[in-house]
Amino acid sequence: MGRKEKYVLRYLCKVCTKKRTYLISPHDIAKNLSKYFVLSISELDEIMATLSNLNYVDFIVSESKNDYFYCVTLKKKGQTFEAELKNQKKDFVILILRTLFLAVISFVFGLVLKAIFT
Repeated sequence: MGRKEKYVLRYLCKVCTKKRTYLISPHDIAKNLSKYFVLSISELDEIMATLSNLNYVDFIVSESKNDYFYCVTLKKKGQTFEAELKNQKKDFVILILRTLFLAVISFVFGLVLKAIFT
């Protein structure tokens, strides 16, 4: 999943709660994400199709007189997306701290051995 897909899914998680279906305009999504990057409507259609293929959302395009909207429902995987991101960040931080700890222990152990055998 790319950066744009993650931002769109975060926005959808913020807007859509529980298992209810929400009507969201593609222009609203593009407007709310405009501070991060520029999204065209066709690009947003592709992102929504990708999220649907990855089982994060169910969506249907609903047309009205002037514009069209997405009828979006978050799937189980989409509802747990935010928690999954937090767990990934936490695991990454733990991995970095463990690596640093082992590097320090290895350095100290090397100094001790050098002091003993010199």
